[in-house]
Amino acid sequence: MTHATPTLTRNPADRLIVALDVPNVLDGMALAEKLGDSVSFYKIGLGMLTGGGLALANELKQEHGKRVFLDMKFFDIPATVEAAVRGIAQYGLDFLTVHGDPHVVRAAKEGAAGTGLQILGVTVLTSLDRADLDDCMIRPGDITEITLERAARALEAGADGVIASPLEAALIRALPQAAGRLIVTPGVRPTGSAAGDQKRIATPAQAIADGADHIVVGRPVWQAADPRAAARSIHKELASQADRG
Repeated sequence: MTHATPTLTRNPADRLIVALDVPNVLDGMALAEKLGDSVSFYKIGLGMLTGGGLALANELKQEHGKRVFLDMKFFDIPATVEAAVRGIAQYGLDFLTVHGDPHVVRAAKEGAAGTGLQILGVTVLTSLDRADLDDCMIRPGDITEITLERAARALEAGADGVIASPLEAALIRALPQAAGRLIVTPGVRPTGSAAGDQKRIATPAQAIADGADHIVVGRPVWQAADPRAAARSIHKELASQADRG
């Protein structure tokens, strides 16, 4: 199995990934045009998929030179995952999420072989807490310990990186398996922002200080009165953290 070299960035502006969690491709492109050069990296998720998400991803990548993170969280039998990822890989996108179960990660890596698509394993969704895991019949135990174990297993299976809460970023970064791999953290809220449906959150600066390579921010940017100013404010916070580091 070939293993792509993760694209590790130290440019504060490139660390911000804006989630285009809007209803359709027209709204997504309008937001991207409003943000202009203040954002270089976008996430497109399942909510946008039926509203033209793949077409938007391709347009942002090919016509506007943006980096694109496709957040599909694939989970299925290996043959189906491999086929789905092979289809996605033809678009030349940057990141794709799958569930961090080893058999899923290995199949995704096979599907992405020979391309620049980097596979990120989902550990435990940032909207979940221990009570939610109990409802899902996930084994007993501390949620942080479960997240770390899932991260280690996903990385051992060949994932280029993992998706995890910023509260676990430092612990994941300390794992031997995490050397040279990506950590991407949703559940990031600029100081003063509402938590929304996220339960395990941190500020942008804290997430980066704890070892994240990229942070994902959605509503605090696109619901802002001035989205471009909101994005630039996050850049400043990340730059100040980089200066301290």
